[in-house]
Amino acid sequence: MHARKLMIPVFVLLLAISGLARALDIQPYTANALQQAQASGKPVAVHFHADWCPTCKAQEKAFNGLRGDPQLKGITLLVANYDTERELKKAMNVRSQSVVVVFRGSKETARIGGETKPEKIKAALVTAL
Repeated sequence: MHARKLMIPVFVLLLAISGLARALDIQPYTANALQQAQASGKPVAVHFHADWCPTCKAQEKAFNGLRGDPQLKGITLLVANYDTERELKKAMNVRSQSVVVVFRGSKETARIGGETKPEKIKAALVTAL
């Protein structure tokens, strides 16, 4: 009986933690995902990531650390391959890897390049809220 009473609070705690774990939604870039987010006026950011880039890897670590931040709930981060998304880079005027472009719908609200400090990355992301 005691184990059953303990299971319910643990289950509720796990549900709460799993909800926080998805506050910042990180997905691979697709043109459709960006178009849908922008058309519906949602906050979305595009991270131009290159696998060979140490700054991009540090940014990836920072983004993963921000996943559970409740203040970032509702923001989608689309990770675009810097080496293959040539048209997207041209359309967004991106000339180097490790650039993050933040939007509220189709309006750009922030742009950072090479930033790896989680608090500065977060500050750019919240401009879309």
